[in-house]
Amino acid sequence: MNRTKSKGIVFFIMIIVVSLLSFGCSSQDEERMLDTSYKPEINPANFVGLIDNQFMPMVVGKTLVYEGETEDGFEHVEVYVTNEKKMVMGVKCTVVSDRVWIDGELEEETYDWFAQDKDGNVWYFGEDSKEIKDGEVVSTEGSWEAGIDGAQPGIVMKADPKAGDSYRQEYYFGEAEDMAEVVGLEETVDLEIGTYDSVLKTKEWTPLEPGVAENKYYVGGTGAVLEEIIEGGEGRIELVEIRMD
Repeated sequence: MNRTKSKGIVFFIMIIVVSLLSFGCSSQDEERMLDTSYKPEINPANFVGLIDNQFMPMVVGKTLVYEGETEDGFEHVEVYVTNEKKMVMGVKCTVVSDRVWIDGELEEETYDWFAQDKDGNVWYFGEDSKEIKDGEVVSTEGSWEAGIDGAQPGIVMKADPKAGDSYRQEYYFGEAEDMAEVVGLEETVDLEIGTYDSVLKTKEWTPLEPGVAENKYYVGGTGAVLEEIIEGGEGRIELVEIRMD
């Protein structure tokens, strides 16, 4: 008997068996994790052109400026509502520019796509995201578009939020799975720009980053005014300026 050949055959068979087992486990994990039940019905006729949800109004030409210390450094964020539109799943979405600077260096530039339905819910249809290093785009990881490769839109702000409400803000399996829950609607937030009452507080997290969560605070007529990490790290940014073109 050629022992070398015999060992080679056994080794080859073991590779096949292990590969099949690994494939089976991978398929089972994917089947277990993939939420095939989440597929919101999107009818373009059910959407309106104006986004005027009280907690997430989007006025063309408006810029919300945020600043604060994070684990990466001093963060400066500018969220600007453009006059551009993008069609996604037949829905005309408002394009919002979101740029992030860390210690004075532009690190990220994202274009988010939002639309509001007739009930007043604000939906998130995807994003074109670019990570920037030394002025050059080094990654587009995180980009996704509803309706492509199984990606689904989600609600980022309900028309009539109530404590205990929870919802998907986006769903692109393995890439974008942000979730949110309404914590309360009577919070008081004291910031340098002012003190706000009757503030909506949410908790947001993603299964893609277990153990990490943040609270966000929204003021009627303004939008988000504060974000702070509450689990899995440290960081806080708050609204410091509102500008209009």
